[in-house]
Amino acid sequence: MAAPASVGSIKKHFRGLKDPRITGRSRHLLIDIVIVAICAVIGNCDDWRDIELFARHREAWFRRFLRLPNGIPSHHTFARVFSKLDPRAFGRCCVAWLRAASELVGLPHIAVDGKTARGSAGSALGPLHLVSAWATQAHLCLGQVAVDGKSNELTAIPQVLALLDLKGALVTLDALGCQKALAGAILDKGGDYVLTVKANQERLLSDIQETVSKALDGELAKHQVAMITTTETGHGRQEERSYTVITNLEGIRDRAAWPGLKVVGMCCRTRIVNGEETTECHYFIGSRRLGARKYAHVLRNHWGIENNLHWQLDVSFREDASRIQERNAAENFAVLRKLALCLLKRHPEKQSIARKRKKAALDPVFLAETMTGVAKVEKI
Repeated sequence: MAAPASVGSIKKHFRGLKDPRITGRSRHLLIDIVIVAICAVIGNCDDWRDIELFARHREAWFRRFLRLPNGIPSHHTFARVFSKLDPRAFGRCCVAWLRAASELVGLPHIAVDGKTARGSAGSALGPLHLVSAWATQAHLCLGQVAVDGKSNELTAIPQVLALLDLKGALVTLDALGCQKALAGAILDKGGDYVLTVKANQERLLSDIQETVSKALDGELAKHQVAMITTTETGHGRQEERSYTVITNLEGIRDRAAWPGLKVVGMCCRTRIVNGEETTECHYFIGSRRLGARKYAHVLRNHWGIENNLHWQLDVSFREDASRIQERNAAENFAVLRKLALCLLKRHPEKQSIARKRKKAALDPVFLAETMTGVAKVEKI
């Protein structure tokens, strides 16, 4: 049987995590509780009872690299510790570990978006809504902030941005985040922005639509307009996306009020599914001069957060079915899910995330490889 060969390098990233329990009255080490929980969530566990059951069946394996002075903690202990643990501090430790393990130096694209954990609706505060920052290329969650509902998402976005090092990064936000103050905040931290524009910015939207119409009619200089069309087929559908990126901002009446504004544009998506054709157009603004191909890549990756993060959390980790309602515990379990997802995506084996979770539950060698990111794990 194998155990993680570099567990020491994992532990060092959690040494600064403050133990919320009363000093001298704890029977279990915080680092043991954290590492057991991470392994268990990778290994197909979705609540505290699952984690305890998994750990008891893997106790001999865990003892190869954890102290466990009083055996495996009960599910009550896991629930109590994670209900007291600071989610942001825990999240920072997880991100530091993953960034070091993945040798990430720069993060060229960060998508910020929100998701509601519907199973937490029994809480007096309502369902937990988390706004997350997702590094699209690295498949890494860089941080999250909890709010009471989607209507309050706007208040969380500045807090998420404050957690991040944005130097050199391109940050994408949906229409709710299309705000002058947020654009300025991203620029102030050394990043650039791409913001979706909808009816909540009616004047801006109208100006962009008029500018795009002029571009399509050939009324703007060619060097001020870039276009690209991509096609994709599969799963019974055909999809065509046409991107138009414009650097002529003369028709944007409030252009001086938008910090760093350099381009406006449109993406039109035409889908044919079962013979039925639908078309929808999205508009955006950006602070970085890029070609149409690069804007197409960035916008597609932002929309991909639904499949690469939110869909995986719901389908592979059953997040919407979770009944953890205590706020800190629910937020920390969300951190565990995202950490597990990142680690499982990093493993090169060609399997779905759900199957990888099942394999991790059954095969300690595969679980160790997932934790350490190495193809060959040292036998001990």
